[in-house]
Amino acid sequence: MQKYEKLEKIGEAHRLDTHCEALVLIELDAGVQGTYGTVFKAKNRETQEIVALKRVRLDDDDEVRGGGGRDSVFTPSRPNLSFAIRNWRTVVRLREICLLKELKHKNIVRLHDVLHSDKKLTLVFEHCDQDLKKYFDSLNGEIDPDIVKSFMFQLLRGLEFCHSRNVLHRDLKPQNLLINKNGELKLADFGLARAFGIPVRCYSAEVVTLWYRPPDVLFGAKLYNTSIDMWSAGCIFAELANAGRPLFPGSDVDDQVKRIFKLLGTPTEDTWVGMTSLPDYKTFPLYQPTMTLAQVCPKLSSKGRDLLQRLLICNPSARMNAEDAMAHSYFADLSPSIRNV
Repeated sequence: MQKYEKLEKIGEAHRLDTHCEALVLIELDAGVQGTYGTVFKAKNRETQEIVALKRVRLDDDDEVRGGGGRDSVFTPSRPNLSFAIRNWRTVVRLREICLLKELKHKNIVRLHDVLHSDKKLTLVFEHCDQDLKKYFDSLNGEIDPDIVKSFMFQLLRGLEFCHSRNVLHRDLKPQNLLINKNGELKLADFGLARAFGIPVRCYSAEVVTLWYRPPDVLFGAKLYNTSIDMWSAGCIFAELANAGRPLFPGSDVDDQVKRIFKLLGTPTEDTWVGMTSLPDYKTFPLYQPTMTLAQVCPKLSSKGRDLLQRLLICNPSARMNAEDAMAHSYFADLSPSIRNV
């Protein structure tokens, strides 16, 4: 830790991703859901670079079965590492920390270093000035359409990189998108991510924060693919276009579904085959859209609304993927400095 000079504590809302280059064999402190520990702003004593330190406590009471013992805090990460740990939740957390170590991309927050001891783990990330939620809070209801386009393209580019490597983020929201002083947007906080082949089997209902959760997940889908992130990206796109006003701010699952169907229309088994067979499916009134996307996102261009409509499709198999979304005509006039990084 002498390499890094701690400067100040960063608020808990400023979350970072959780990939690392080694495998912890001790359970991490659960803390607040979606957060692995306290985050500090720090300076590298050697390079003077400002970084973010995410400090994670290791649970003394957890122990490893099948080798290593308590002194073996780390084992080099390997693609098919097999081991047994008493607490299954430990396995889940450790997998999430390690699975993204190979995702090095301009639009994914970068892990610089991993520092560890028997009781403490510190992940060293590149520092970003703010998250998208804080950026929204500074806008006062107005946003430059070119910034909307830039941020949306960068979000899609980060997703395309992940999806092409069979990694789903599964918890996209403004708080998990970081922005640096150069206007670069980066995907962060991969605490819920999975990279075990697509489609993924879901073992938890708490996938994706409610406002950004697609209808198939709201209805309890146990299998999903990259479309889960594309719905969330569509919700964030609308929020960008409206300078931070959420598109579907539901209070609970039923209210969330109702808001979606009232805007997009209630799907049927004809338009979404298999919907009525989902575990938590329930009948809703056959709502007909009472508002258009032009009314909901008045400052978004017609091409932007077309892209949004292709992302916000209730049937997951019909949702546009990230690669096709990046090729949409909405981005035809995107600045080369943003497109060609």
